[in-house]
Amino acid sequence: MNIAPRNAADSHRKEDAHLARHLSNRHLQLIAIGGAVGTGLFMGSGKTISLAGPSILLVYAVIGFMLFFVMRALGEILLSNLEYRSFADFAGDYLGPWAQFFTGWTYWLSWIVTGVADVVAVSSYVAFWFPELALWIPALGLIFTLLALNLPTVRNFGEIEFWFALIKILAIVSLIITGAYMLSTGFRLPNGSTASVSHLWQHGGFFPNGFHGFVAGFQIAVFAFAGIELVGMTAAETKDSVRNLPKAINSIPVRVALFYLGALFVILTVIPWNQVDPNSSPFVSMFSLAGFGIAAHVVNFVVLTSATSSANSGIYSTSRMVYGLATFRLAPSLFGKLNQRKVPVNALFFSCIFLLAGVVLLYVGDSIIEAFTIVTTVSAVLIIFIWSIILASYLQYRRKRPDLHEKSTFKMPGGRAAVAMVFGFFIFILWALAQKPDTAIALKVTPLWFVLLAIAYAVVKARRSRLPAGA
Repeated sequence: MNIAPRNAADSHRKEDAHLARHLSNRHLQLIAIGGAVGTGLFMGSGKTISLAGPSILLVYAVIGFMLFFVMRALGEILLSNLEYRSFADFAGDYLGPWAQFFTGWTYWLSWIVTGVADVVAVSSYVAFWFPELALWIPALGLIFTLLALNLPTVRNFGEIEFWFALIKILAIVSLIITGAYMLSTGFRLPNGSTASVSHLWQHGGFFPNGFHGFVAGFQIAVFAFAGIELVGMTAAETKDSVRNLPKAINSIPVRVALFYLGALFVILTVIPWNQVDPNSSPFVSMFSLAGFGIAAHVVNFVVLTSATSSANSGIYSTSRMVYGLATFRLAPSLFGKLNQRKVPVNALFFSCIFLLAGVVLLYVGDSIIEAFTIVTTVSAVLIIFIWSIILASYLQYRRKRPDLHEKSTFKMPGGRAAVAMVFGFFIFILWALAQKPDTAIALKVTPLWFVLLAIAYAVVKARRSRLPAGA
C-alpha cells in the first residue's frame, strides 16, 4: 500500500499539477554523471593533491563508497511510491512536515550558494579570453541563459545537461588516454623525472603529509560530490523511472572509479604530487606536457561549460523543490503554479533572482577567495544534512513500512548497518571541517540557517493550523 496524500490539497495537486515525464534514460544517465562529476575535479584537484598527496585516491574512493549507500537508500524509497517527486516528499511522509520544510529549503539554499559561486566562476572563465570585458556582463548573461534554457520544457533541460555532461566525459577520457600513453612510454618531464607508477609511493610515501594531510583532502573533496543526489530530483519527470533510476544509481561506483580515480591516477603517475601546482588545473599541466599547445583554452572551455552545467542543475532542482514545497503549503502558493509546458515558472524566476547575488560578489574585493572557502564549506555542511535526512527517512521507512521494503526489487545493500556506518563517516567529515580556521568558521555560521528555518516553520505551521480542513 502506497502512502496516500495527506489532505485534499494534495489530491488537487495530483489531479491538476503534474510535472511532465519528458526525461529519457540517456538524459537521466548523463544528468547523473554531471551531478557526480563537478567543476572541482577540473579546477580543485590541484589543491587536494597538494594537501593529501597520492592518498587523495583513497579520499575520493571512500567518499564515493559511502555516498553509494545514500543513493541506494534514496532509490529504494523513491521507487516504493512513484508519487514522490523528491527526497523532500518522502522526508515529509516518514519524518514529518518539519523534515519536508527543512529539507526542501536547505536543499534550495545549498544550490543557490553553489549557483552564486558558479556565476562568479563563469565570469572569471570568460575574463580569461576577454580580460577587458566588464565582469557583470557574463554574470548577467549566464542568469538570462539559464532562464532561457529552463523555461521551454524539462526535456530542454535534459538535452542541455546531456551535452554539458558529454563535454566533461570527453575531457576526462582524453586526459586518461593521454596520461596512459605518457605512462606506458615512460614520458620524461622537463625537470628530468619520468612518468611512473612509483610516484604513488616515492616523494614521501602514499601519505606524505601524514594523517592531517589525508583529513584535509576530505575537507575539499566532499564538496566535489555535492549534486550526486540530483537524480533524486528527476524522478517525477523521468520516463519509466522504475527501470531507469536503478540503472543510474548502480552505475555510480563505475563513474567514481573512472572519472575521479582514473583521472587522478594518471595525473599522479605522470606528475609527482609535490610538483602539482595547487593554484592551477592539473588538466592544463597534463595536456601542456603532452604538447597540446592550446590546453589552457580547452580546459577553460570545459570548466566554463562545467560551471554553467552546475548552475543549470541548481536552477532546475531548486525550482522543482520550491514548487513541491508550495503544493504542500510549505512555500507561497504562487510557486506551485505550472505553465502550459508543465514548468514551475514562478519558482524558476524566484531562484534566478537570488543568483544575482553573484553579480554583487564580483566586486567585493580581495576577500573573495576566503569568502568562497566559507561559502563552499557552508554548502558542503548543508548537503551533508540533506544526505543525513535521506538516511534518517530510510530508517523510518524500514520501521513504518516493512511491507514495502520486503517487496522492493531495489533494496539498499547493508540495510541499517550501512546507515550507521555512513552516519559515522558524516561525523568524521564534520570533525575534519572543524580542523581548519576557514572551514571552522562555516561550521559556526551554518546553524544560524537552521535557527531561521525553525522560526519560519513555526510561522508556517501556525498559518496552516488556522486554515479550514481541506483548504
